[in-house]
Amino acid sequence: MAARQPRFNQAVLIDTTPLPESIPKVEEVGASSAPLMSASYFIGARCKAYNDDYMMCKTEAHGRGEFECMKEGRKVTRCAASVIDDITKNCLQEFRNHWECLEDNNQQLWQCRKWEWRLNGCVFQKLGLEKKIPGAPEHETPVHLRKRQIYSQQEKGVIT
Repeated sequence: MAARQPRFNQAVLIDTTPLPESIPKVEEVGASSAPLMSASYFIGARCKAYNDDYMMCKTEAHGRGEFECMKEGRKVTRCAASVIDDITKNCLQEFRNHWECLEDNNQQLWQCRKWEWRLNGCVFQKLGLEKKIPGAPEHETPVHLRKRQIYSQQEKGVIT
């Protein structure tokens, strides 16, 4: 048994130093993990150029660059927030159904395919954004479009 007793620091540390004026101000996205996961492929589709710029900046800074890449990071945040705003304005009910399903099913996408199909259709129809999984084989049906899922919920002996 350890002779030293554990110590826990419960203090909240907040840095009140203002950011330099050269870094643009931006509001936080303001979404928890389930809505972000639900919208993630659409954020990736619309914000690819901003994400690539940010990752290139971080690569050139050799993994550091917290301040050097803040401008690019703020552009990514702004773009992601705009995608979530557009989805909530145009497909609120489908979006809410999908992320609530994710929330209730431990963020497992395969548990929520029914709601995902409806959300994907609405977002494509109204915003023109399509879910594409990066690195998915070209000759295979993407996992989210398969009629019969490998993993699926069973209801009263019927596989859905």
